[in-house]
Amino acid sequence: MKVRRFVAIFFGFLLVLVLGFWGLTATLTMSNPVVLGQYLVTPTSELGGLFAYRELDASQQPRPIPANVQPLPSSVTWEGESAPVEDFLTETKTNSFLVMCRGENTHEWFKTEADRERRQSSWSVAKSFISLLVGQLIDEGKLAEDTTLVEVLPEYKTGTEFDEVTVGHLLDMSSGIDVNEDYSYFKPFWGVGGLQITTDIPAYLKKNQGMRFAPGGKFDYRSVDTQYLSMIVAAVEGDNLTNIMQRRIWEPLGMEDDAHWNLDREGGIEKGFSAINATPRDFAKMGLLIANNGKVGDKQVVSEAWIKRITTVSVEDDKGWGYAAKWWHPPGFEQHHDVTAMGVYGQYVYVNREQGTVVVKLSDYESERDEGATIEVFRQFAQECEESAS
Repeated sequence: MKVRRFVAIFFGFLLVLVLGFWGLTATLTMSNPVVLGQYLVTPTSELGGLFAYRELDASQQPRPIPANVQPLPSSVTWEGESAPVEDFLTETKTNSFLVMCRGENTHEWFKTEADRERRQSSWSVAKSFISLLVGQLIDEGKLAEDTTLVEVLPEYKTGTEFDEVTVGHLLDMSSGIDVNEDYSYFKPFWGVGGLQITTDIPAYLKKNQGMRFAPGGKFDYRSVDTQYLSMIVAAVEGDNLTNIMQRRIWEPLGMEDDAHWNLDREGGIEKGFSAINATPRDFAKMGLLIANNGKVGDKQVVSEAWIKRITTVSVEDDKGWGYAAKWWHPPGFEQHHDVTAMGVYGQYVYVNREQGTVVVKLSDYESERDEGATIEVFRQFAQECEESAS
């Protein structure tokens, strides 16, 4: 009798606890506890499957990347030592690895054959797509870098220095908006974690409009800057972000596969700072666009002026990384003239225009680990590409 009573009390307490947590997440407009539990155990490349999304349809005129696949080199220099290429790829928990040399797919490696076709999460590589959309609108005169955030989104006016944040500040991560960039799984309700799992992004943003410093004061990488930019793009175009991406980027680049963009909730808005889920070959097409100076075939999809904007360093952090309009310039960029789109868990679309190289690496690696060393491996493939042309 005592045992049964204890069991009943225990499970009753557990039920109250679960219902209480469920109610708390609903009050905070956050994903429910089931989703949060899955979020903690799902590989980072697969998290797109947990959230609502809108579909990006494969282009009506797909443009397959010409294939001239060669065996991978036997070794690369990895963290100062010679290592088999496959050791580098497995150690950094790579799912998909592609190298394009002068527009041809020359090397590829997949953890499993399914990773060739699997839609994987972009994480912050999505920010570089947003840059291309903003560049198009600026070139068309629909937007300017000195346009303030609240000119386009007046519902966010605060009467404080927040109202002075411009498109240029948002592009170069110097807005000063105080939403931290802590990716700890165990702080899901705050900062970028809250932005990732909220079911109401606009409401979350309105609760987090404090400022760390005056706009333009310094470089301070914050995903919230790109979220606001994505909402500015949607407001200027009068459409949802997925539809805008479909007609402005996905269709003209000849994307071969369907993709999707995660939303805060069913029928809600896109997580513009993250969460495009696409195949490796379609991520590669963004890199090829940059490598080809904004052109797809003979069509200028992104202007040469915008390519110059993203390939000219605007700001630099204290570790030697440059940044410009949502594209990173790795340490040593002065010599190599390379740029990369980059996600927090080992997602890369690397471009070296001078050496005719694009590298895509999609991974489930630890947060912000070995990024500089990984770029050095990409540079070895770029050197190989240059040497093969001589």
